[in-house]
Amino acid sequence: MARLRTLLVLGRTSNLPTVWSNCLAGWWLGGHGNIENLPFLFVGATFLYIGGMYLNDAFDVDFDRLHRKERPIPSGAISFAAVCKLGLLWLALGVACLFWVGLVTGILAVILTVAILIYDAVHKVFTFSPLLMGCCRFLVYLVAASTAVGNETGWPVWCGLALGAYVVGLSFIARRESTRGPAEYWPLLLLAAPIVLAFSMNTGEYRKPAAWLALVLGVWLLRCLRRVLWISGRNFVRAVAGLLAGIVFVDWLAAADAPTALSIVFVVLFGLALLFQRFVPAT
Repeated sequence: MARLRTLLVLGRTSNLPTVWSNCLAGWWLGGHGNIENLPFLFVGATFLYIGGMYLNDAFDVDFDRLHRKERPIPSGAISFAAVCKLGLLWLALGVACLFWVGLVTGILAVILTVAILIYDAVHKVFTFSPLLMGCCRFLVYLVAASTAVGNETGWPVWCGLALGAYVVGLSFIARRESTRGPAEYWPLLLLAAPIVLAFSMNTGEYRKPAAWLALVLGVWLLRCLRRVLWISGRNFVRAVAGLLAGIVFVDWLAAADAPTALSIVFVVLFGLALLFQRFVPAT
């Protein structure tokens, strides 16, 4: 059980429901259909995420030995070499799964893998590395959209950019977990990007459900941000964990025209994200 927990912590598996919701939203925006591709999409994206998180710890090992000694490698729970081998294996399996869907999906998966590796390698030294994290989530939308039956490109791109902006803002706020510096206000504008896009692009019959979902996301953002802006004893860890779970709401908002059954899936994924965080740290 100790070894299993180590592997789960390494992969930040509590965030997997947000990866699955990314896949679901991207697939829906791309025109849905081709349901037989969904298992390969979900498994492939899961493997890429876990592999990226494993290698993130491998690249961060020197930093963690100084600042986060409880992490699996510096604590001695697993060796550096084992993490590297497992991380590369997860990435290879993820790319293979997505190539099984088709050539375009496979090529996009390779691009996503390269973006993941670049982020892992430079995020501790590159000031604007959150942009790379946002790019990774944006690419998940494109990968998912490529598995669908339609030829939709506009909505996956625009909604993917809004999701990317949200993740960039979240990542800048998450940096305060380690530095413990004062909170910056400008990333909050990026968190609102999905809401702005929803009111800009949804018209007619789609505006009402989009407005309701934008309200849900807005309320959740305020609930999370009050922990770092308005209450004493700022708690960046809990705020960031909540914002990570909120990615599911961003995806649900992107798929505002989805049927009730799909909306229920988003609700379940959000609940799973919160549940998993009780057992595995989100960051």
